[in-house]
Amino acid sequence: MKAAKSHKGADKPERLTGIVSVNSKGVGFLENPLFTEDIEIPSEFLHTALHKDEIEVRLLPKRDKFRQTAEVVRIIRRAKMRFAGTLEDTEKGFAFIPDDKRLYRDVLIPRDEAKNATGGDKVYIEITSWDEKVGYPKGRVLDVIGRHGEHNAEIKAIVLERGIAYDYPPAVTREAEEIGKKEKTILPEEIARRRDIRDTTTFTIDPVDAKDFDDALSVRDLGAGRYEIGIHIADVSHYVREGTALDREARERGFSVYLVDRTIPMLPEVLSNDLCSLNPQEDKLSFSAIFVMDTHGKIHDRWFGKTIMHSNKRFTYEDAQEVLNKGAGEFHTELTILNSIAKKLRKEKEDKGAIDFEQDEIKFELDEKGKPIRIIKKVRTDTHKLVEEFMLLANREVAQFMARAMDQKRGAFLYRIHDAPVMDRIENLTILVRALGHVLPITKRGVSVKDLKALFTRIEGKAEESLIKTAAIRSMAKAVYSTKNIGHYGLAFEYYTHFTSPIRRYADLIVHRLLERELKGGTIAPGEIALYQRIADENSEKEVRAAEAERASIKYKQVEYMMERVGKIYEGTISGVTAWGIYVEDKETRSEGMVSLRNMTDDYYTLIEKEYAIVGEKTKKRYALGDTVRFKVVGADLDRKTLDYALV
Repeated sequence: MKAAKSHKGADKPERLTGIVSVNSKGVGFLENPLFTEDIEIPSEFLHTALHKDEIEVRLLPKRDKFRQTAEVVRIIRRAKMRFAGTLEDTEKGFAFIPDDKRLYRDVLIPRDEAKNATGGDKVYIEITSWDEKVGYPKGRVLDVIGRHGEHNAEIKAIVLERGIAYDYPPAVTREAEEIGKKEKTILPEEIARRRDIRDTTTFTIDPVDAKDFDDALSVRDLGAGRYEIGIHIADVSHYVREGTALDREARERGFSVYLVDRTIPMLPEVLSNDLCSLNPQEDKLSFSAIFVMDTHGKIHDRWFGKTIMHSNKRFTYEDAQEVLNKGAGEFHTELTILNSIAKKLRKEKEDKGAIDFEQDEIKFELDEKGKPIRIIKKVRTDTHKLVEEFMLLANREVAQFMARAMDQKRGAFLYRIHDAPVMDRIENLTILVRALGHVLPITKRGVSVKDLKALFTRIEGKAEESLIKTAAIRSMAKAVYSTKNIGHYGLAFEYYTHFTSPIRRYADLIVHRLLERELKGGTIAPGEIALYQRIADENSEKEVRAAEAERASIKYKQVEYMMERVGKIYEGTISGVTAWGIYVEDKETRSEGMVSLRNMTDDYYTLIEKEYAIVGEKTKKRYALGDTVRFKVVGADLDRKTLDYALV
């Protein structure tokens, strides 16, 4: 955040600029290093500023014992002006009720701007004007999504709300279909340009509901305790060429988005599910990282290049795990070799300081109308870890190869970087850990990886495990894309990139293009570092957007699931403690709800902030973060995506 110069020579400037955070009550907050607390912007002083807008503010006179306040004097840049929500019929037209409650004013949609929508329709709108004297913004409907509360409409609204395109422009669809027809048959001259590995045992391992297969593994016994291990990635860059409509659309999307019931693919399905997908029993174009390794996981030789491959089998994680468990079955020898080496790679990584942030994940079983009938914890097996380790290996080795090449040539490359934790966040983490009855030593240099891992070992299987791991993740810097390599703290890798998923991540597509250029001895373009840093920044931002959509779809289905179970009793863990209530997460479904303090009528409870606990005035009954409690579901609000619980 920047500070404008003070005209009065005061210690603090009169005007500041920065990104505003707005809550559902229409109150804004601005972070600034000159102030210990966020600066508050009361509703009447927001002057149409919305969440995440870049603004300039004027500081208001400070009152003793109160937070510093400010008034918006200029909106520098709008974060967004398009929103998803529901229409309500009024005399003046339609009132638009936003899904994002941080849009603190209803929007008036004139009837002639409503695209024939009716009251109760879920729509996607754009704010076209906002005269503060009128008191409310005006807008127009861009898309009629469906009826409020209907499964498909609600899921589509989650995607559009985050600025993620749902459908493809006609030009992109046409281009994809033309490529699909033209490239269906692999030409002999294309095969001749590639390393032919079709005779090597190769297979994919993916979730049971996977539609696209962008990575495969191959194994060949070389004798004398050495193996040729191949990581083969769909050669998307062969089909999606720079400067095409497909390329522009892929860059705009950045990522495939994985929701509870569907995937919004980065590339049209003719490419992502067919042409580029490494489907079994089909010849496919791939970009490979091939290593000669021994049984200890040591690399003796490596090769990167374009290949033509043939997957012998499509394994699900469960199928492959069953083969390992039984000690027999199709490709048992190859899976056993890979599993053994993967375990060595994992141990080596952990010995060097990698941190395991593994947490329980959930998936939904939906009926034909999209209603959740079961929430299931995903089980993480050896086969999940096996695939992960070889993908990490390929990503690391490609990054190291390219880093050394680009350092000499002063060219660009996209790294996946992860900085060390920020000190004040680590201090907050140690306070929380202490409140939960554990110790995490901290020094002037921060917290050591060794101590963090020791903590994770101590809490394994305990009620507070998920809580502490979540807090630890939040205390870390976020992994991002960058042309400047600083290494990956969480993985303990000096070099790291994303090479293994070009079907679903645009960054990987860029990595493929840059690696191919280097292998062919191509020239470095002037000013390319600035270009690729822009792409890195875009992708880091779009990754957050995709993750938010995924979380929102999960939360929506959790609330919908619990709606049918109001009155039922469950066991959960206290996941948050505030002055207005305690948050409880159900152990099985991970559905989080709030127990309001005003509804806890057996006593008057007070927040003990430093202990992350509330304590009853008369009974001294104590509820603290990490405690296991029994609760009843008493309410569910699908519009707000909130659950109300009561302790029993």
